[in-house]
Amino acid sequence: MKKKIHQLLVFSFLILLSGCSKDAYDDYYGRPDTLEPPVYQQLEARGNFKNLLVLIEKAGYKDILGKAGYWTMMAPNDDAFTKYFQEQGITDVNKIDAETAGKIVRYALIYNAFRTEQLSDYQSQTGWVLDNAFRRRTAYYDGFQNKTINGQPKVFVSSNRNGGFYAIGDNNNKYISYFTDEYFAAKGLSAADFNYFYPNAEFTGFNVLDSKVTEADIVAENGIIHEIDKVILPTPTLEQYLEQKPQYSKFRELLENYGLVRYVFSQDATNTYRNYTGKSDNVDVKLYDPVLSFSPNNENFLKQADNDGQSDLYTMMVPENEPLEEFISKILLKNYPSLNVLPLYIFRDFINAHMVPNAVWPSKGTANSNGLNENLRFDFNSDIKDAKILSNGFFYGTNKVQKSNLFYSVYTSAYLDPKFTMATRIMNDGSGLKEMISNINTRYTLFLPSDAKLMEMGFGYNATLSQWTYVNPAIGGSSATSAIARARLLRILYNGIVLTPNGELNDLSGSGIIRSGDLDLPGEYIKWNNNKLYAAGNEVTGGTPVGIIGHEDQQNGRTYYIDNLLQYSEEMQGLKIKRLAEAPNSEYLAFFDYLKNSTLYDPATGKIQGVDLGTSYTFLIPNNAAIAKAKTAGVLPPSITPSLQNEKEKVVDFIRAHILVNRTVSDDGLTTGEFETLRKDSFDEKIYILVQSTPGTLSFRDSYLNWAHYIPAQSNNLADRSLIHLVDNYLTYQP
Repeated sequence: MKKKIHQLLVFSFLILLSGCSKDAYDDYYGRPDTLEPPVYQQLEARGNFKNLLVLIEKAGYKDILGKAGYWTMMAPNDDAFTKYFQEQGITDVNKIDAETAGKIVRYALIYNAFRTEQLSDYQSQTGWVLDNAFRRRTAYYDGFQNKTINGQPKVFVSSNRNGGFYAIGDNNNKYISYFTDEYFAAKGLSAADFNYFYPNAEFTGFNVLDSKVTEADIVAENGIIHEIDKVILPTPTLEQYLEQKPQYSKFRELLENYGLVRYVFSQDATNTYRNYTGKSDNVDVKLYDPVLSFSPNNENFLKQADNDGQSDLYTMMVPENEPLEEFISKILLKNYPSLNVLPLYIFRDFINAHMVPNAVWPSKGTANSNGLNENLRFDFNSDIKDAKILSNGFFYGTNKVQKSNLFYSVYTSAYLDPKFTMATRIMNDGSGLKEMISNINTRYTLFLPSDAKLMEMGFGYNATLSQWTYVNPAIGGSSATSAIARARLLRILYNGIVLTPNGELNDLSGSGIIRSGDLDLPGEYIKWNNNKLYAAGNEVTGGTPVGIIGHEDQQNGRTYYIDNLLQYSEEMQGLKIKRLAEAPNSEYLAFFDYLKNSTLYDPATGKIQGVDLGTSYTFLIPNNAAIAKAKTAGVLPPSITPSLQNEKEKVVDFIRAHILVNRTVSDDGLTTGEFETLRKDSFDEKIYILVQSTPGTLSFRDSYLNWAHYIPAQSNNLADRSLIHLVDNYLTYQP
């Protein structure tokens, strides 16, 4: 029934048409007289694009531009071709072959029609973003490439995405850059930025690369024409430019030959190639390592949005061969025999140090960060020898290497030496140590154990399973789980990282104590005495110290190579207090007599109730005279073994009032303020004491405003994440 109705409607419409005059039909459905001619005819009518028209025909675009589509054409006029013929040493347009004609025409064609006022706007997925674009995608792409790779002929296509991916159906079209007053004003740029790349050109407020737009916004039926005064061939990618320039061959070698490039077979690309050419070759995709900031052969930008290439591109800073060869010799190969034995991560980091995942305009150079999140360390007035705007990026040829944190910090000592791969591995695995000690603007001292020493002390790494291992060499038996082994090693290495803004550990011939870690994540305290080092575990294990077997100075501090590990303690703090009390004529004895007989203390393990391993504490131990004073004042019972419950509770409260929780305090001036103790009042509220610390002094005040001062010669005793101080008074609280 629906079919019959449809046929009747069509028949009625035909009868209606037959009753109308041909003139009336043409008036209604014909092409309006006011409509401008298509691009090809418009160029033809204007009379000064004769050479371009010849190339359009050679390239097979006459029919396309003469009828359909929606284009913007950056059209070189005949004067532009006259200059081009002179530059190329040819007489006329007939000497240009079809391939070159195709390059010129297709690179001049931008998808969609844009008037001048629209070209500076970015077509985002959510709408137009004003004055945020300086590029557009063209109709030109390189397509399939034939080259000999490692002695073998190969057909391949370039990656069209970053991260080691390839998107089917994306031809990797090249972009063309242009520069408008609107965009420059919005970005705070000037003619100086333009002339940095094009010193012999004039910025006019609307340039296409280094050409001038002599007439803009020529309207055609199927697009917009902007007349330019120069013939433009497709600009190369960053990868292609590197390949063309022998002065950067060493950088290209590092990028291409040491594991950062792979060729992967693509069935889809192969099918397309075979259908297009009739040949039987397989086709690979050339992919770059996904860890790199971007793929230098990728013509797209991030592709987080389809058109994001309109608003941004990549930047590559490439050192010339001579400074790079010197860097390789003095830095990269200081401890390695040749480049082919360097770990892959070194090549990744080096290349990323010279990549910026956005446009670096000359006037904004130092405000940008590279792929390692470091500021660029180039003087754009003196260090840049070559500046080019390419199809997918800005290229800067430099006379120096980026002075990356990774190659000039204390981190470098482990990073570029095969004897310290275990330390490097854990620093790089997300622990945060790499970022900390490679900060070139903060000075550290690093105490670095070798792989051999770590293995001797029971640590290992199973690369096949990506697992850390640990077997206690003193006990033997099964290894700890990977997570526990890693945490153990991480804590030991953190003991050897010390913030030293004034080179505090450059001379270890005397003695002292210092906190490891940084201000954001304080570590544990370590001591030194006559070039020997002690962490809490070294004092516990028979006093075995850590010796210095060499050192290396870096830009942000000093690395010491050590013969032992800065071990942390695994015994309860009560056992350390016990040993201090057992020394001849000990000033800790009176306090410990109360402690060991209290309900808080476990004599078998040394555990003090409420005190756990792995948590930071400070123990304030009143000396014998202070304990006697507390007994006289009735703060402590006369007997160390009281029988009455309230007297037992006095002892417990007294001990708890002298233990600071979650804070390790020394006489270094790093910690001042009110901090909680282990003691609580009758309402279960925390009791606090005031800490005042300056270099060389350390004092504590209770709520009665009584002060207790540390006794330097017998303080700063190490325990698990703790310090134990002898003080000259006792502390209590006001109810």
